[in-house]
Amino acid sequence: MKKLFLSLAVGALMTSTALAQSANVPSNLEKLSGFKTTGVTEFTFIEQGGDYAEGIKKNLERITLPDGFKIELYAVVPDARHMAVGPQGIVTIVGTRKDKVWAVTDRNKDRVADEVKDFAPSLTFTIPNGPCFSKDGFLYIAEQNRVLLFPAAEFFYESPDVAAFNLVPQGELIPADQESFNHTARVCKLGPDGKIYISLGQPFNVAPAENLEINTKWGIGGIIRMNTDGTGREVYTYGIRNSVGHDFDPTTGDLWFTDNQVDGMGDDIPPGELNHQTAMGQHFGHPWFGGGDVRTNEYAGQDVPVEVVMPAVATVAHAADLGMTFYTGKQFPAKYKNAIFSAQHGSWNRTTPVGARVMVTTIDGEGNATMEPFAEGWIDENGEYLGRPVDVAQLRDGSILVSDDLAGALYRISYGE
Repeated sequence: MKKLFLSLAVGALMTSTALAQSANVPSNLEKLSGFKTTGVTEFTFIEQGGDYAEGIKKNLERITLPDGFKIELYAVVPDARHMAVGPQGIVTIVGTRKDKVWAVTDRNKDRVADEVKDFAPSLTFTIPNGPCFSKDGFLYIAEQNRVLLFPAAEFFYESPDVAAFNLVPQGELIPADQESFNHTARVCKLGPDGKIYISLGQPFNVAPAENLEINTKWGIGGIIRMNTDGTGREVYTYGIRNSVGHDFDPTTGDLWFTDNQVDGMGDDIPPGELNHQTAMGQHFGHPWFGGGDVRTNEYAGQDVPVEVVMPAVATVAHAADLGMTFYTGKQFPAKYKNAIFSAQHGSWNRTTPVGARVMVTTIDGEGNATMEPFAEGWIDENGEYLGRPVDVAQLRDGSILVSDDLAGALYRISYGE
């Protein structure tokens, strides 16, 4: 018995000593913040050719586009979600809903990626869906409950170690007890005011009444903004169910965003949304409205205590409108100048699938928006998804990239080549 007690005591001492020592060991993020090496030297590289790539190319033969446009495979990128094109055009950073961020490089500028490897492989990411660049080259990555900052990432991504800092530390983007597996794909964009705008989806199908106070306080079910040093956080947008795409009108500076609407109400209701925000603090209806002017069952008959801004475009129900970007390039015909290109991902909650396409929205001189299909064909005659577009980004040459998290790919759409 004495030997057993001694053995247990020694074991406990060794464990407590090891824990104490490990607690004093800097994390890899702390090392990178101090410009120190982590010891990680290996990347994960993704093969760009072979049968898998050929299968994707075969599916692209089905895609229809307006005359003069073509679509091609740009890169094989597993779980590809939202994209951020480096301001120098050197690298495209691609987020995922898993634990990887990818760096995509077209080294010989033939408009096909030559290399896809993981970005900052020494770090552990948690749903790093939302990368965005500032015009001066700072990269931000919005995760489930953290925002990281990588200065000069476009020039230092070649190394496994790249300077990294907390913009919003882990557990401070939303309260830790509000973390969920649902609706946690954040997106970010730098606004014309120089601030960073981050969407915070709320985790429920319809937000319960007991959550509305904390949602309002933190901007959950909204869009927040802050200075690029992490200070000055404020809620900019209210009444969103789960927005996974936003951008700023290059002419007016107004914020536009998509929103995924309530499930379980039927195949054809409620509509999805493309919204136009003209002032800070506007409210877009959730949870009193399920999409457009359709009231939710949970709040039916209740007075709506806020002034609601209705969508600029009510989209087809359950198409799942996600990433979007204003087109500012010169390659496409003039009619597309300052138009919005957006991705419809397609939803699980519909008897007959819809979406899986790229839409284009034009805005007239009075601010009226009209949306129509631009690239479609990722749903076959059996109703099977062959791809699920997530996001749209513009390359420096004026072509656009479309990400697809089902196929694990980026597509390039060009005109007149």
